[in-house]
Amino acid sequence: MNVPFLDLKAINAAYRTELLDRLTRVVDSGWYIQGDELANFEKEFAAYCGASHAVGAANGLDALWLALEAWKYQGRLRPRDEVIVPANTYIATILAVIRAGLTPVLVEPDPLTCNLDPEAAARAITPRTRVVLPVHLYGRMADMPRICTVAEAHRLLVLEDAAQAHGACVDGRRAGAWGDAAAFSFYPGKNLGALGDGGAVTTGDADTAAVVRALGNYGSHEKYVHEMEGVNSRLDEMQAALLRVKLRRLDQSAMARRRIAAAYLAGIRHPLIRLPDAGGGAPADDVSHVWHLFVVRCQQRDALRQWLGRQGIQTLIHYPTPPHRQRALAGRFDVHLPITDGIHGSVLSLPLWPGMSDEQIEHVISACNAFPS
Repeated sequence: MNVPFLDLKAINAAYRTELLDRLTRVVDSGWYIQGDELANFEKEFAAYCGASHAVGAANGLDALWLALEAWKYQGRLRPRDEVIVPANTYIATILAVIRAGLTPVLVEPDPLTCNLDPEAAARAITPRTRVVLPVHLYGRMADMPRICTVAEAHRLLVLEDAAQAHGACVDGRRAGAWGDAAAFSFYPGKNLGALGDGGAVTTGDADTAAVVRALGNYGSHEKYVHEMEGVNSRLDEMQAALLRVKLRRLDQSAMARRRIAAAYLAGIRHPLIRLPDAGGGAPADDVSHVWHLFVVRCQQRDALRQWLGRQGIQTLIHYPTPPHRQRALAGRFDVHLPITDGIHGSVLSLPLWPGMSDEQIEHVISACNAFPS
């Protein structure tokens, strides 16, 4: 039996009729940039997240950068201010900070959740620190109550990287509604995925939203009137229209992901395969985690991956090389990060996507348990 890591064709087939209908409406409208589809999606997505405002962007990296750049324009940040970032994030989080002319400060994650450790973040604060940037990795939210408490005590801004956490929540409050702003990605493989690139910024501050919108539109609030040095980073009508269709069933999709994750958590029982949150922490919760990825850890990771591949099961590594060891960032960081290095050296993502059959799920479980050790 073959089990692909992710079957986007199968996922999108569930929406096919609605997607084609929506695309036809956009084509026939003759309006393809900054029209009604985008305006309606922004309202609907903001309401879904529990935020006051959402502004579309071209991608998730731009969304992060636009939020930081908006705060610079507002005078809330200055060049080279420090931004606390979990060291095991995808490199895009760090690139956004650098691109904004700020200084990323890498902090070790919680070894159980792989999310930003609030205590480690607090220890990393200096007189130059201005922002805490938690990443809701794998679809599980960071400990936002504690992170926000730390930020409030030190008068820091909070920017959520929610690229993997559409619909995730803590204490009944969704990703995108905790920080001063949040950035989302709608890359096709995300839980809320477009058929191309896309992103958005959510915020509770009207002025921040207005600045983000202008920055992504060549620095313009009004056509041919440019108040700041902006860029072209807009979510187009086609993608906004498709996302509106998928947003309506996002919670249903999350339920399907949780069902698969629950089966894995109950069924995989290999002594060398560490399940999410295994090792003494609380089990991965059933409501707040949206399971963008199901990531196990194994000290024999490469052997496990090869074994599963021989069983027809495709896996991926998120991510094989930590940012501080990437050539692109060579010389930027003089850090010792054993927890981060350990995570990147042992993680393996198992297939998990809405539409997986019971037979595929059971095949993954059986193959993991049969891993020769």
